[in-house]
Amino acid sequence: MNIQVILLVVFVSYLIGSLSFSRIVSKFVDPNIDLESVDMPAASGGTHRLKMVGATTASVKLGPKVGCTIGILDILKGFLPVLALKLIFPDHYYHLVSAVFVVVGHNFPVFYKFKGGAGISPIYGGFFVVDFVGIVVSTITSLIFGFFIVRDMVVAYISGVWFMLIWLIIFKGDWPHIIYGVAINIIFILGFVPEIKDYVKQKQRGEIDMQEAMRTTPMGRGMIKIMDFFGVKPKES
Repeated sequence: MNIQVILLVVFVSYLIGSLSFSRIVSKFVDPNIDLESVDMPAASGGTHRLKMVGATTASVKLGPKVGCTIGILDILKGFLPVLALKLIFPDHYYHLVSAVFVVVGHNFPVFYKFKGGAGISPIYGGFFVVDFVGIVVSTITSLIFGFFIVRDMVVAYISGVWFMLIWLIIFKGDWPHIIYGVAINIIFILGFVPEIKDYVKQKQRGEIDMQEAMRTTPMGRGMIKIMDFFGVKPKES
């Protein structure tokens, strides 16, 4: 691969990722919206303030339709540049570089003081191009693992990225794809660490109202329906 092309891909992909559709769309819907102070319900009757800014925060403030719209745009943000590079350079790994740095931009956007989301939507958007079968299997596996083994909605949400790496190691097996999988996991963890710390602390104190928190987002409501269908209840502690 050409180093100049790699640097260009890194730069452009990062800038694309830094476009915060949660902020752009939310401001279009409600110019006075404040996504920096969004609270989720807690079992104690209080609230838990979200530290990330993404589709979930917008959904809490403006409802599921806005949240879904932002989620789709974030997926496309990861999908389109990766697809373009894979089509233009089919014999190179530029698309993997793009898939990583779109997520870096999403989680640490230069336009918004490096405060972004966790990156799950652009991660899935990029991985859809990298390995379509892998994204289907890793998503289903994460839901099974989260719902039926540990019975924790957050684990069901985040473990898909772990299973993506396992899939790449087993079924791709080459270093570029493995490095891509490791990099995606590191970036995702760095972006999600603040929320995980608060979640663990509040769950240990019994302050997480999981059912109410899940109902505030489109993905959460879908998870509740799946869990209700199979008669599985999330652990509260």
